[in-house]
Amino acid sequence: MKRAFLFVLDSVGIGGANDAERFGDAGSNTVGHILEAASRGAADKEGLRHGPLSVPNLASLGLFHAVEAASGNALAASMKPETVTGFWGACDEVSNGKDTPSGHWEMTGVPVRFDWGYFPDEIPCFPADLLEKIYKDAGLEGSLGNKHASGTEIIAELGEEHLKTGMPIFYTSGDSVFQIAAHEEAFGLQRLYDLCEIVRGHVDALNIGRVIARPFLGTNAENFERTGNRHDYSVPPPEPTLLDRLTKADGRVLAVGKIGDIFAHQGITKLRKATGNMALLDATLEAMDEAGDHDMVFTNFVDFDMLYGHRRNVAGYAAALEAFDRRLPELMAKLQPGDLMIITADHGCDPTWRGTDHTRERVPVLGFGPGMATGGIGLRPTYADMGETIAAHLGLKSGPHGTSFLTDLAVDA
Repeated sequence: MKRAFLFVLDSVGIGGANDAERFGDAGSNTVGHILEAASRGAADKEGLRHGPLSVPNLASLGLFHAVEAASGNALAASMKPETVTGFWGACDEVSNGKDTPSGHWEMTGVPVRFDWGYFPDEIPCFPADLLEKIYKDAGLEGSLGNKHASGTEIIAELGEEHLKTGMPIFYTSGDSVFQIAAHEEAFGLQRLYDLCEIVRGHVDALNIGRVIARPFLGTNAENFERTGNRHDYSVPPPEPTLLDRLTKADGRVLAVGKIGDIFAHQGITKLRKATGNMALLDATLEAMDEAGDHDMVFTNFVDFDMLYGHRRNVAGYAAALEAFDRRLPELMAKLQPGDLMIITADHGCDPTWRGTDHTRERVPVLGFGPGMATGGIGLRPTYADMGETIAAHLGLKSGPHGTSFLTDLAVDA
């Protein structure tokens, strides 16, 4: 039996991207800078974590080897274990962008070669004619925000006004997104989804990657909190991805988290939703139990990015990595002979970097399979190598982008 498991630690980049300067991100390094901050005693607000980063299971798979190879980080080099139990490497991204769809599509064999549309970092950021069309079709008198903003900060800033006026909160970021925040009860969850559908239709001409519903609850700025009913309205990938190829060959793709939204639900056999990394991990364990021969389980662990990267919370990010690491043995215990597991990321979101946007970085490739060779697989030129490796493992024909590294796994680290 052969199965594949692809786990994306959202935004866990490792620096060193060969084109980082073009994105204004030269020197960014999510894991490297977290390592350095933790070594200086970074603690969270509650004092629940402090001291050096402790991720022995990820380290055993080669995380620190990968960080050193990707970016030359000296602290990571000093923390490498003498032996690794899996295979490790790093990938550069070739897609035109550092957002979520680009990273996920590329790792499943479809690099984004076109340019996404973006909204300018000015107020208002959305064109007046676009807003007028949305207001007319949605029956709105207006909207709030209309600027680049952090999702939690803009809710704290405008949530009370939203409750008073009934106007939804429109905002964007450095990604190709149009985000809409609204109170789940006062505005209505279905009404928010319907509004996103309307907006999706109007931003297609602008080549905007995602329209995102951001529902929240609470009564005032002190207790507003986003709920787990987020929904992304994405454009579909421009070519068949690994998911399409696998389902066409009668394999199944068991998706966990926001994977379905990222791929516009193309190539998805079954979707499990959950809120929070630990709940996502529980759902992943269930999917692994369900997975059969030539099936793939694909999970995005979103908290690293959403809760800590964008909020520039270094200690919280470190704690989240440690929490995932503690449960990694549960995932590995589910692996059977013939299985292949890859842990990676879709971009960076360095919590020490300026601004609140993603950062252009290389991503780690950490893998394991019972009986599979261990060692280094080098610096890969594209995330698509991961998709082609899974395709080769599951017996699919090669795709047009990327190269499998299955034959490289015997290389000694």
